[in-house]
Amino acid sequence: MYNKRSGFLTFMIAAGMAFLYIPMILLVVYSFNYSKIVPIWGGWSLRWYATLFQSEDVWNAVLLSLKIAVVNATFATILGTLAGLAMVRFGRFRGRTLFGGMLVAPLVMPEVITGLSLLMLFIMLKGLTGWPDERGFTTITIAHITFSLAYVAVIIQSRLTGMGETLEEAALDLGAKPFRVLTDITMPRLAPGMLSGWLLAFTLSLDDLVIASFVTGPGANTLPILIYSRIRLGLRPDINALATIIILVVAIGVALAALIMFRQQKRMQRDLQMAEQDAS
Repeated sequence: MYNKRSGFLTFMIAAGMAFLYIPMILLVVYSFNYSKIVPIWGGWSLRWYATLFQSEDVWNAVLLSLKIAVVNATFATILGTLAGLAMVRFGRFRGRTLFGGMLVAPLVMPEVITGLSLLMLFIMLKGLTGWPDERGFTTITIAHITFSLAYVAVIIQSRLTGMGETLEEAALDLGAKPFRVLTDITMPRLAPGMLSGWLLAFTLSLDDLVIASFVTGPGANTLPILIYSRIRLGLRPDINALATIIILVVAIGVALAALIMFRQQKRMQRDLQMAEQDAS
């Protein structure tokens, strides 16, 4: 019975992985197709990579998306970390329930509603104050921070809950100031969670299409918007080449992040073991 169950689980995992990754593999393979018609194989070629690197529109969209993603991830990590600390370490305070509900609302709110509400906000602000002059980098970044910080806050809350408060209370009992405890104990232990939150916010920003399409303006196309606008006219091999490069960059980033987090976890475990040995 156990072997049958194990075989069924193995089959389901393999089927799920195949469903996820076979389309990506096909996309990578067809990015090297010489033919202009994507489904028809015309032989191996780097033709569409050369076409891609000569496209000014694509690289403008890539640079804009990367700038937005970096700024969004940085501010979302800072604000999300502060929100997570407030929810877990500040105990009960007036308005905590409302604050927590507003914090997680972007997680369950449909993206269409979020994008439409932000568009109305920017239109109203322009009518009242004259800002923003035009919709583009600034409005997209603000919109992305609005929903990205909620994801970061959830990660930080779970990380803080799992850490406990033993080391922090011990440091306070030994006379350390609260700010010193925050900078020397809490923040280093939060670093893996903050890194995960930053990477998640960065990825969400690069991936967003719906919200960005509401708050952008003429001449400010992010990479997802550019890809969507081109794919509506039919499959294009240069888009396959662009997607292959994105897959490669994301895979390298995930591998580096996993390596950094693994080393930090090992260092923390070693420090805790040394602290326990010294205490005994």
